[in-house]
Amino acid sequence: MFNTKKVNLLALTASACLGVACSEPTSSQAQKSVANEPARVPASVFDLSHWSITLPLDMDGDERADNIGVTELQTYSHPDFFYLDENDHIVFTSPNKATTSPTSTNTRSELHYRSGGSDTSISSSSPASNFVLASHEDSDLYASIGSKMVATLQVDHVSLNADHSHKPPAYSVVVGQIHAQKLDEKTDGFGYGNEPLKIFYKKWPQHENGSVFWAYERNLPTEDPNRTDIAYAVWGNSWDNPDDPGDRGIALGEVFSYTVNVHQDTMYLVFENDSKGTVRHEINLADNVDANGYVDDADHPRGYAGDPLYFKAGTYNQCSASVNESWRYPACPGTGVWETDQANGNYAQTTFHSLVVSESSAN
Repeated sequence: MFNTKKVNLLALTASACLGVACSEPTSSQAQKSVANEPARVPASVFDLSHWSITLPLDMDGDERADNIGVTELQTYSHPDFFYLDENDHIVFTSPNKATTSPTSTNTRSELHYRSGGSDTSISSSSPASNFVLASHEDSDLYASIGSKMVATLQVDHVSLNADHSHKPPAYSVVVGQIHAQKLDEKTDGFGYGNEPLKIFYKKWPQHENGSVFWAYERNLPTEDPNRTDIAYAVWGNSWDNPDDPGDRGIALGEVFSYTVNVHQDTMYLVFENDSKGTVRHEINLADNVDANGYVDDADHPRGYAGDPLYFKAGTYNQCSASVNESWRYPACPGTGVWETDQANGNYAQTTFHSLVVSESSAN
């Protein structure tokens, strides 16, 4: 839940002076008052008590994207990649080229939900940090059966450039995920760390509006050629359609919301926008029936029934700078120097107005 916003000191002073003689505070008094106020960071407005964040930085020189833990995040912000704007909304920014996490070539400024919160004795892979489906055989050991994430946001920018613009991830950003834990021991085809949900926004540079869609990744081994994302349009087009979405699409800066409610074995998705209305989808995550009601013989027959799951939210830039031939890599340009890449439009940015995780509910 959100904390009450701080009341402006000068507004309080003006109110106290009504009807009486009162002088304005001196500059030294004002400076002292500001200095005594708590730092204005995202966690001072949003409840981030169960979130850590991965940023497109490598401050410790280990060649891995930096992770800011739950405790440190409560007093943390970054002036370029993670900060509050003038409306007390969180801005997440990530360039095309920067340090990435070990399992991805995509940069991110992205939160990771940990049910264990700031308890450092509970690792991110522990059952106490993750939720599972009702069909999980050890569901009673986990933090919860199912969970719900609700967000209101806008996409401010996606990369303007992609050398392989025909590849589906070009010009796109993921703004919300359900991720499965990658496990050292794979059991019954589970533990590969795939993603049953990625919520995308994609906008081609020549179009006025972009598209919102979501994708389900078949839960298969990394090397399996059938391990691919099945996309479902919400507003506008899917990610492989280069046509202009026109009035069916969502503009940069246009506010929309999503609700991800995993209850028992079913994922219920609700997308809302003031002008486009409400769109609903649902899919059972414990079998291989897709969101259109058809059996997908290429998917794991039990979907994600054996996987620990967790939420992610923020800016997961899909414009990878990798030149790998796979369809996943659009070879987006970038120098690795933030000021240069920002000036060239080679980055992604989202602004979250709200973000709340709670228990799942019957739909």
